Amino acid sequence: MNALKINRVSLGEADYPALLKEIPNPPKEIFYLGDLLGKSLVEPPKIAIIGTRKATAYGRAVAKEMAQEFAKKGIVVVSGLAMGIDTAAHEGALLGGGKTIAVLACGLDLIYPRQNENLAKMIIETGGAIISEYPAGTLAMKHQFLERNRIVSGLGVAAVVVEAPKESGALVTARLAAEQGREVFVAPGPMNHSNYFGSHKLVRDGARLISAIEDVFEDLGFDFETEKRKIPGDLNGKEKIIFETIEQAGLPVGIDKIIEITKLEPQKVNQVIALLVIRDILKEAGQGYAIK
Repeated sequence: MNALKINRVSLGEADYPALLKEIPNPPKEIFYLGDLLGKSLVEPPKIAIIGTRKATAYGRAVAKEMAQEFAKKGIVVVSGLAMGIDTAAHEGALLGGGKTIAVLACGLDLIYPRQNENLAKMIIETGGAIISEYPAGTLAMKHQFLERNRIVSGLGVAAVVVEAPKESGALVTARLAAEQGREVFVAPGPMNHSNYFGSHKLVRDGARLISAIEDVFEDLGFDFETEKRKIPGDLNGKEKIIFETIEQAGLPVGIDKIIEITKLEPQKVNQVIALLVIRDILKEAGQGYAIK
């Protein structure tokens, strides 16, 4: 991430995100990598997907599927790049061929958690953005995650909570969303599961329970006449080169061999393959990768 130029936009500038400008205590500056001010992120509606870092497999699956469906409809998915629900949300948006925005609680040169560095790169590579109110070199501190939450909720028109225990940062984000005039939706879970205690309390306190993604669209007044789908075979230049290399081989191909055949940079090959795996186009097979 260090090789990329970190841009910034200030509160008084015309390009500053319009909805974020309306919240109490908006950040004075936003530092960003990616296409934050481009039409593909500015014009579409944005919805936050939030939840616990210690998510169950079920919760991660729900978040990923929901984000994927949002992305197919042209909705930009916003989350915090944390492990668990956040990661699943960003991955789902990429899988749906859409855009996603990750809001960090540290400088953009210090991606946290480190395990999501490749995910952050893929978000940028596919036309999304990673943003922060903190300048380069700022370490991730506990209080900054709570401050970051107002940006996650403030960027969009609604927030969807997937798995929030009794003590969860997602509950703070949901409260902030409500205070900002955003709709708050909750995906329910098992009655006695501790990861859903906070989620279910939100419903009792007035958040909207959803049983299907269409509930979100209906309540927000979205009317999608046609579904925007990214066909798995619709690949860009480097994706097509790597896909065809594996396809022509007719058997699993290792990373080193792909680099040797394509003459592409190792870092780029790793990024493209990781994205194609998330999109269910490639799969790991033995010591290499094959067409799924």
